[in-house]
Amino acid sequence: MPFQRRTLSVFSILLVVAVVAGATWWRLAPEGDGESGPGEATALADSLGVDLGAAGAEFSTDLPQPVEAAEVVRDTLWVTVDAGARAAAFRQATVATQVDGVIQSVPVRENSRVGQGDPIVQIDTVELGLELARARAEMASARDQYETMLLFNDEETDPAVRQRRELAARSSSGLAQAEVSLRQAEMRMERATVRAPFEGRVADLQVVAGQHAGTGTELMTIVDIDPIKVEVSVLEAELGYLAPGREARVTFAAFPGETFSGRIETLNPVVGEDRTGRVTIHLPNPDGRIKPGMYADVRIDARSFPDRILVPRSAVLERGTPRDRTIVFLYEGDEDQGLAKWQYVITGAESDELVEIIPTDETGELQPGQIVLTDGHHYLSHDTRVRIVENVVVEGGRPGA
Repeated sequence: MPFQRRTLSVFSILLVVAVVAGATWWRLAPEGDGESGPGEATALADSLGVDLGAAGAEFSTDLPQPVEAAEVVRDTLWVTVDAGARAAAFRQATVATQVDGVIQSVPVRENSRVGQGDPIVQIDTVELGLELARARAEMASARDQYETMLLFNDEETDPAVRQRRELAARSSSGLAQAEVSLRQAEMRMERATVRAPFEGRVADLQVVAGQHAGTGTELMTIVDIDPIKVEVSVLEAELGYLAPGREARVTFAAFPGETFSGRIETLNPVVGEDRTGRVTIHLPNPDGRIKPGMYADVRIDARSFPDRILVPRSAVLERGTPRDRTIVFLYEGDEDQGLAKWQYVITGAESDELVEIIPTDETGELQPGQIVLTDGHHYLSHDTRVRIVENVVVEGGRPGA
């Protein structure tokens, strides 16, 4: 008797394992290969007097399973080129002094906005003012001498003679040199006020008020960062697919989860020794959030496949034995709940986000507007009851890997 009890216990355990394994196989196998219909595993267990317990609840199809979904669309599929890059200023200029003197004021700070021609550094003009006054006095004196030397010159009837006398008077009076000296003094006075060469922002400010600056002293850098450019090194084999105007999507480590849209502005006609070419993308940057030097990941539209039936990549699964078959799950039902209907499909061109579905006589054709499941569908069987949700994890479903 003890031996018979042990034998019966072992047999019962094996039976439970077999029933659970059969139920698991039924849920994962596609329709059409001789699999059992819904509820047959449970019925078999009931007929044998076996309680599946938690296993039975796990594989129950009575409760609709939460899934995510998306529409089938007919659109252009873009295959992209991906590369790393860095942001750079659209224009950049280092501003330096053109006259000697003590810096009187610096009316800007780093990251200040400046317009073209705005004053950004003022150099003390006391000495320059004295030079200008002296030049004007010398100019007035030279002009008086010039006019004195030309008294009665208008009585000369020969124009050539009058012209020679005027030239001689300009030289002898020093008027010509005085005019040059005055213009130089005026220019030095003008250059004492350093102005922004173009609209932009102040960067790398290097001086303070009270500091003496010699001619050529670097003061700061002015950068124009709207738009900002992103320079991408693209492999030689992929350059032929790109052209100015193509759309690009750029993400920065500084702004996780945010994507910036721009377009190809130029393609450098020279390929470097590393077999890459430089592609420049312009991004709008009105608020200056993107800074030169930031690292970026760039995705550029390259090859296009127009008028294709497209589904999200996550909608496509591989099922079936002994050979793998590609399927999608279609949703049939209302807004509350419905059934998951699997369908064999043949895939074509792919991007990082979308897959083309090619219609064939064997698989049929998906239609724009149909709903395909995109998550929570990896463990479903044909005709499983489902409900569409925004987030499978939040709703307690089983998301894909």
